[in-house]
Amino acid sequence: MDQIADLHIHSRYAAACSDKLTLENIDRAASEKGINIIGTGDFTHPKWISDIKSLLKEAEHGMYRLNEGRVNFILSSEVCTISNPDGKGAKKVHTCILAPSIEDSESINSAISRYGNLSIDGRPVLMTSAEELANAVIDASPEAILFPAHIWTPWFGALGAMSGFNSMEDAYGSAAKHISGYETGLSSDPPMNWRVSKLDNYSMISNSDAHSLPKLAREATVFDLNGQTYQELASSIKGKKGIRMTVEFYPEEGKYHYDGHRNCKISLSPEQSKRYNGLCPVCRRKLTIGVMHRVDDLADRSPGYAPKDSPKYVHAVPLIEIISSVTGKGQATAQVLSTYSNLIKKFGSEMNALINASTDDLITADKEIGKAIARIREEKISVTPGYDGVFGIVDLFKDAVPQKENGQRTINEF
Repeated sequence: MDQIADLHIHSRYAAACSDKLTLENIDRAASEKGINIIGTGDFTHPKWISDIKSLLKEAEHGMYRLNEGRVNFILSSEVCTISNPDGKGAKKVHTCILAPSIEDSESINSAISRYGNLSIDGRPVLMTSAEELANAVIDASPEAILFPAHIWTPWFGALGAMSGFNSMEDAYGSAAKHISGYETGLSSDPPMNWRVSKLDNYSMISNSDAHSLPKLAREATVFDLNGQTYQELASSIKGKKGIRMTVEFYPEEGKYHYDGHRNCKISLSPEQSKRYNGLCPVCRRKLTIGVMHRVDDLADRSPGYAPKDSPKYVHAVPLIEIISSVTGKGQATAQVLSTYSNLIKKFGSEMNALINASTDDLITADKEIGKAIARIREEKISVTPGYDGVFGIVDLFKDAVPQKENGQRTINEF
């Protein structure tokens, strides 16, 4: 049975996150999105684990629900490790953790609290290596699942350009054996990751890393599970089986897809930035090397390579973005929210509207929105690539978006 999962989100206790990220609101929004299994996020935070313990009850083995809740929760968190093992600069890695029970999550919290203050941030900063973290987590909870978050992002991805690591073994050392998969992140998609053979032995999963309710399920993973238990989900990730499909951002829309320099409004493809030796043509400082460039550096396969029997994937644009683009109204306006609510009622969930509903039914419900979703499915849209923390710009109907609409300058202007 297909189960749509978003295993990496955040709570109201994480920095730069919405205070509306309560368990009740997450449950409602995840149901509207069409999610069956949602991560709790931030179980390392004392106040959030207290909320989890008081409000969630075990529904299946390792899956929890609110009273009269609509989705299953799985204990999840993201942590940042910082170490300087060779004295050549800090190495920072974001790692996601899934725990099989509330009791196990508390054991993990106890084990890792010696590395940092867990109460400061829902995504705690721990002064240790990714290797030591992984070993500590598995010692505390042998059934826990670990995977690098947004593996390619420049500063905190395990294989990001600034990480100093070129493989899972580099990043996690002897604990690489405890890593079951990796998260693609918003700025990469399966075809990009398939180019790197070192990742073949790990499950590829996608999650939203949502910092607010509307961002839930902007990326997700569809598992083929007989039942909703932690053990079955864990077995699927560990064994690279039962992952049927991922739902992906257009990677160009991710905010680290291209190389660039935000302060100088410079956005460059990998080929262009290499002509400048990785330096900004305006200020001559180092560019932020994006995901596309980094994948090129580590790839040992040509673009277009696809392994046999690989899971399917689809590119999608969040429904609220589509409605906003079509209407020309802000995403938080009454008109956009009303249209969103009506379409959810019509199609049951956002995932159904974006992926499963027929084009005819979509156009009958709303002609322009239906046409836009059809163009997205056919990959006819244009995206101005994101760079250095600036999200890309999606244009649903035009063949190209003038670069200056995003404020950045391209190589052709120099």
